[in-house]
Amino acid sequence: MILWLWLCWGFSTSAGQPDSELMARYLEEELLADYSIMEQVARRVPRQARFLQRLETRPRMSEFTVKSTIISRYAFTTVLCTMVNSGSEAREAVFEMQIPAAAFISNFTMSIGNKTYYGEVTGKEKKNSSDDKARHKKPPSPMDGRENGYETFKASVFIPRKMQARFLLHYEELLQRRLGKYEYTVSIRPQQLVGRLRVEVNILENSGIVSLEVPPLRNSKHKGSGKVEGDGSPPPSTVVGHTKTLAKVTFSPSVVEQTRIARNGILGDFIIRYDVNRELSVGDVQILNGYFVHYFAPTDLPPLPKNVVFVLDSSASMVGTKLKQTKEALFTILQDLRPEDHFNIIGFSNRIKVWQQDRLVPVTPNNIRDAKKYIHNMSPTGGTNINGALQTGAKLLNDYIAQNDIDARSVSLIIFLTDGRPTVGETQSSKILSNIKDVIHDKFCLFTIGIGNDVDHKLLERMALENCGMMRHFQEDEDAASHLKGFYDEIGTPLLSDIRVDYPEDNVEQVTQNFFPNYFNGSEIIIAGKLINHTSDSLHVEVTASNSKKYILLKTDVAIDLPSTNDIRGIPGLDDGKGDKNYIERAWSYLTIKELLNSRLKSDDNQEKDYLMEKAKSMALTYNFVTPFTVLKMREAGIHSEPPQEEFISPSTDGIGEKLQSLQGHRAPPGIRKQQDKQRIKISKTSADGDPHFVIDFPSSKFSVCFNIDGEPGDILRLVSDHKESGVTVNGQLIGAPAPPNGHKKHRTYFSTITILSNKPARSYLEITPKRIILDDGERLLLSCGRSAVVRSNSLEVSIFANSNVTVTIRDTISFVILIHHYKKPAPYQRNHLGFYISNSKGLSSDSHGLLGQFLNHEVKLLQESLNTSHQQVGQNQTEALKPNPTTTLKVKGRLVPVVWKQRKIYNGQQEVNCWFAKNNADKLIDGSYKDYLASHPFDIGTSFGPVNSL
Repeated sequence: MILWLWLCWGFSTSAGQPDSELMARYLEEELLADYSIMEQVARRVPRQARFLQRLETRPRMSEFTVKSTIISRYAFTTVLCTMVNSGSEAREAVFEMQIPAAAFISNFTMSIGNKTYYGEVTGKEKKNSSDDKARHKKPPSPMDGRENGYETFKASVFIPRKMQARFLLHYEELLQRRLGKYEYTVSIRPQQLVGRLRVEVNILENSGIVSLEVPPLRNSKHKGSGKVEGDGSPPPSTVVGHTKTLAKVTFSPSVVEQTRIARNGILGDFIIRYDVNRELSVGDVQILNGYFVHYFAPTDLPPLPKNVVFVLDSSASMVGTKLKQTKEALFTILQDLRPEDHFNIIGFSNRIKVWQQDRLVPVTPNNIRDAKKYIHNMSPTGGTNINGALQTGAKLLNDYIAQNDIDARSVSLIIFLTDGRPTVGETQSSKILSNIKDVIHDKFCLFTIGIGNDVDHKLLERMALENCGMMRHFQEDEDAASHLKGFYDEIGTPLLSDIRVDYPEDNVEQVTQNFFPNYFNGSEIIIAGKLINHTSDSLHVEVTASNSKKYILLKTDVAIDLPSTNDIRGIPGLDDGKGDKNYIERAWSYLTIKELLNSRLKSDDNQEKDYLMEKAKSMALTYNFVTPFTVLKMREAGIHSEPPQEEFISPSTDGIGEKLQSLQGHRAPPGIRKQQDKQRIKISKTSADGDPHFVIDFPSSKFSVCFNIDGEPGDILRLVSDHKESGVTVNGQLIGAPAPPNGHKKHRTYFSTITILSNKPARSYLEITPKRIILDDGERLLLSCGRSAVVRSNSLEVSIFANSNVTVTIRDTISFVILIHHYKKPAPYQRNHLGFYISNSKGLSSDSHGLLGQFLNHEVKLLQESLNTSHQQVGQNQTEALKPNPTTTLKVKGRLVPVVWKQRKIYNGQQEVNCWFAKNNADKLIDGSYKDYLASHPFDIGTSFGPVNSL
């Protein structure tokens, strides 16, 4: 009888679709009913369904629900799974969920019958060697089974007879922007038909949602490739609704609809793609409760030229489909290269073959044709010399950069592909990493691609991380050609290089990475941080970068008090408890932990690695994230019949391999470094500052002389002029302000701009204002005065101490210091301005001139004029005795200049200087008159001086 039933069931299920759907409908009617566990056991079910239940020994999944809330690219996901054991004995239930490798689990709860077990995130303890040996004998981690870009979370329990178990998993992730879209993916693989299956995704983007799409379900073979099944329409039962800033997407297939998709219950990946409006050139800055996140993704920029070397594995293991698909992808990629690009190709096995020796070739039809022939003729043979291939590629690119007059703003990179581990030449990973890092030397980026299960994932990942690149890993049975082309599309169109994002140092702290070597079209740069100035009502943002035409500077002020814009509480569809979480703070913590993990992965110093680990662990514990250094421990023991170690649920450390584009590049560009420690500047008293007040120090005479210049707003004063000899000229432009009340002046003037020009050994100039600095030595660089940095260019060095001073050193023999004066609450007669100080004048010639320069190599004599008009020279030790004498004079180049004793404040008003003051706009003290020192424009080098009054 049983045999007959089996044959009938087998016949009916194979006879056609209607019987299978009829069975599914019966199951659906039973499973969708509202139930308690006892009601479920007693319920009458169709005979066919009961027979299936008897055959099925595992517990049945009655509910699988995913609810996600995405707020400004940050996604909170909750997965609820209910499993029922309707059998007569305890059975093991396995909850399995694929989650993005870049996501952090934030909580996990299990309920078995009337008992609930809560997950608690705790720090991992260091294991000794014996513990390590024992650990290797343990069963696999619940996060084992890593697929491309995903990890499998797994938890198992034994459910008593006639009982149910509920699993509740929470995880968080920051969505990546690739090829112009954010992609959110939910893996739906319950392994069986489910009575209640629902996915609900709510999206809030204050910038505005555009290009929202839900493609067909993606099966596992094509995961990550972008390929989907079907005709491009959303999966059945999908409902999409959205306004300008809100979207809600639901997917709730019935059991019948599930069987039409996949009878085994493995439906695939449910995907949502979208982008946001981008109106502000400086990006989207969002602020909430003391934290900020900054999204920067400019568009409509011309692409930068590329210098690219393709290094391709042609060893014996690449035989068959892998090499064939690699060739197909390269054919398409070569066709996409632009006329301004240059390229070369290296094939490697145990031998290394370079297509074009010692050069990169331009993109021309003939070169593309010849390159395709070279790739077509590549044949798989031999071992895998990874070290030699990359050394050859890096040397080729280095030599090309050094020996050719390439576009300074071009982007150089290596794209490296392999399917194996090093077997020929250097095979030790640490030495390969060291060799590659030494030969690349921060000059370009390395992007690595691994195919199949035999690649050294950590080696490829670290090579990319240490050299400002990205790593991708594709499974052997996937569409490699599609993957390769998709990855190249991500990095094939660089739009900006050397991107730096700055915020006022007295307003923010703990800012995530803010320098990025490249920005690729379709990606996004993300920075987050904490606000420390709670009295400020705005946050100043400046972005400096280079594109194909010039250096650019973008800046804006973002209002801080925006609770109505960024607070999500009370928004329909998002009122699920996430409103109590500061999503911006969690995005900041997510980015910070990711950077700490990456920094630790790159480090070779054990002490530094321990420090980074402890810092990442501490933050992970604060925000309840499961990371490689934390574990999820269940509050109650005895959950499993297996040993207690399975109570610890932690992701594999391999999970940190998937990197965000916003995390690429952790180094400042060569020649730029951040100053860490404040230092008191040591300069001479010779200066022009304030209204402006001039001071000339005569060290050998042990006294100083001072004078004022009452100029007009807009006047440009020549401060130092030595263009013919040392090649240096310094000009200062005046800005006007109202005079203080009850004063004798009609207005005040300050230096608003200092321009320093040098033409030896090559032409360059600096233009300094209280906010920014322009350095032009053939290429234009913009720097913020609010950010400490050091820039070296040929014989010129610029050292910036944030919001304090700028030191300019020329050929190590001439140094100027420019003080930056900022007023937090300026009076009507005050203006932000600059002060100019000469620190080292050894490199200036004896013929230097200008309001300050004319005194640098000349001495003056201090005289006392007696009643009978005879002159007596004053000794150096008699200066103090002459202070009250109103008839004191200076002898300057034969001219007699009446002076009086005064005190002046310099160095930001923090130091007083005693000086002899010359009245009347320095009449007779300076050569000629005030008008002789007026420059026609800031870059006037003043090769000749006006009329000189000589006595």
